[in-house]
Amino acid sequence: MQTEVKESGRFERTLTVHLEDEELAAATKRAAAKISKNMKIKGFRPGRAPLQVVENHVGAEYLRSEAVDEAIQDIVPEAIDEAGLEPVTVPSISAIRDDNEDGTVEIDIIVTLWPVLDALPDFGDIEIEVEIPIVTDEEISEQVDALREQFAELVDHEGDLSEGDFALIDIAVEHEGEVVESAGAKDLMYEVGSQSFIEGVDVLLADATVGATVTGEGALPEGYSDKGGEDVTLTITIKEAKKKSLPDLTDEMVEDATEFETAAELLEAIETNMLAYKVHTQRAFLQDKVVEYVVNEVEFDLPEALVSAEVEGRVRGLVARLEESEISIEDYLKITGQDETTFIATTRAEAERALSMRIILESISAIESWEVEDDELAHHVGNLLDIPEEEAAKVLDAWKEDGQVEALTSDILRERALTSLVESASAVDSDGNPVDLTPVVIEPREEKSQEEPEAEEVEGASEASDTEEDAADEPEEQG
Repeated sequence: MQTEVKESGRFERTLTVHLEDEELAAATKRAAAKISKNMKIKGFRPGRAPLQVVENHVGAEYLRSEAVDEAIQDIVPEAIDEAGLEPVTVPSISAIRDDNEDGTVEIDIIVTLWPVLDALPDFGDIEIEVEIPIVTDEEISEQVDALREQFAELVDHEGDLSEGDFALIDIAVEHEGEVVESAGAKDLMYEVGSQSFIEGVDVLLADATVGATVTGEGALPEGYSDKGGEDVTLTITIKEAKKKSLPDLTDEMVEDATEFETAAELLEAIETNMLAYKVHTQRAFLQDKVVEYVVNEVEFDLPEALVSAEVEGRVRGLVARLEESEISIEDYLKITGQDETTFIATTRAEAERALSMRIILESISAIESWEVEDDELAHHVGNLLDIPEEEAAKVLDAWKEDGQVEALTSDILRERALTSLVESASAVDSDGNPVDLTPVVIEPREEKSQEEPEAEEVEGASEASDTEEDAADEPEEQG
């Protein structure tokens, strides 16, 4: 077998294989045996007919075509190995030439290689505009009020009704002068502004008072009996009203309702947590923008076979996840408002972006000649599996034996490259001023435990007990 390798693209090679007579002869025998298994030839058992007999039955041209296909299955993998190529997709046959004057057969194989960039442009100082992570008093108040709402009490209310108040009402519904009994209600406790009943109720209750009867227009819900969606007249009598009374934010309330002991501690924790979330959100935004910038700056053509394989893998993965939820891909497209063309185009764009960024990150790692030491690998395994360091080292040894460390190493190097890109970027506000996005560290709190009596109290109790025992042993004093 003779082979030739030509560069047919930046990340693509065309491997031409010349089949030798011996290889083609052996492939012809195998092809004839397979063909004869599915044939009934008088005097021969299936698969036992001689080569010449099979050729007479199917024709020399057909047999030679089958022989070439048979040879390809064995020769192509061998030729790729000999050429030192590492395909990242299934190699494809681009041409078979069986009309050479010398009777030889030539096969052209397209091999797609994983793209590696030898050099990258100088990205310079990447500036990304972000929002300044600031927690306002209003945002803290909203969180506090949400907590207070959980412990709110309803108290009698005599003033005008407003959103959030509760009213005990009777409601009558008429359609073209005819009472709709099924739509009415008696002694209904209704939250004003909830829009949870007939359309128009909330409008009539706004600013109404206890004891009043209000009348106005409304509409029945769609699908409600045969009058669904019809305009109706509503008559509402307000019999009682109650208003939420929120407890004050006191130390006692905080200690009873939360893990904190004082209101000050709670407020501080709320602010810290909200700030941490905002910083995290802006850091994620910064990373996405850096990735977008870098992908746009580095120009290279992705091999079509690689993109197609990535798109196919993403589609298969989505279909598998949908099947687990008993959702068809057709229903998914309807739910998301996409047609098949839009879906494939979107998936392709996502695949190209992900592949481009992966190639750039791996190229950064290769250019920098980074390596990953065992202690870093073990630390990564420990975080990944949430296990102690000693146990992680044992898992790492097992993974090395199974050949699973290469993928883990690649993950770590890509993560390191991405971190280097993000850290080299500058976060700025709309005026170009630097924005601090240092992660906010939230210290874990110790869980509350039942208070144990202090040592002095225990000792005092013991001394008192001893005194009582001594007194019991002494004779009563005679008067």
